[in-house]
Amino acid sequence: MTENKLSEQIKIKPVTKSNWDDFEVLFESRGLLNNCWCMAWRMTKEELKCNNAKCRKEYIRERIFSNIPIGLLAYSNTEAIAWCSVAPRETFQRLGGDESLENVWSIACFYIEKEFRDKGLLNLLIEEAMNYAKKKGAKYMEAYPVNPDSPSYRYMGFVKTFEKLGFNYIKKAGKRRYVMTYKL
Repeated sequence: MTENKLSEQIKIKPVTKSNWDDFEVLFESRGLLNNCWCMAWRMTKEELKCNNAKCRKEYIRERIFSNIPIGLLAYSNTEAIAWCSVAPRETFQRLGGDESLENVWSIACFYIEKEFRDKGLLNLLIEEAMNYAKKKGAKYMEAYPVNPDSPSYRYMGFVKTFEKLGFNYIKKAGKRRYVMTYKL
């Protein structure tokens, strides 16, 4: 499937209270997502006091129903088949970004169902995340990818993917993650 054909078949929408059910189904149907609820990088010190799947689900639901941007869902027909965590950087904790920049949005993770992988959907999600952030007033996009041989954090994407889309290396964040930015 070519990327043009893919972009015609896939619809990408921000997660809001109106599509909470789709978000919930995607996350509950996948083991790792069901435990994380994309809260790993978002949890405040107070929220860390209750750090289980039930609490994480409630924390992300509260954000969605408070109209706090959390990310995008990709749809094939009416089924949510992919996820991209994209939101203002200040809604995340401990990502290790470039603090000298203002109006930054962060891409923190991805999930794509197996049958849709390696078909260009990751690039489409990143491009849509950049468009979404720019429409919301972001000046910079920041990502935290790893190298393909990394034993962890692979859900954050790979350095080469972001390089091909024009992101620039800024610094390392920990032992495996890289901080990369793109001026919108």
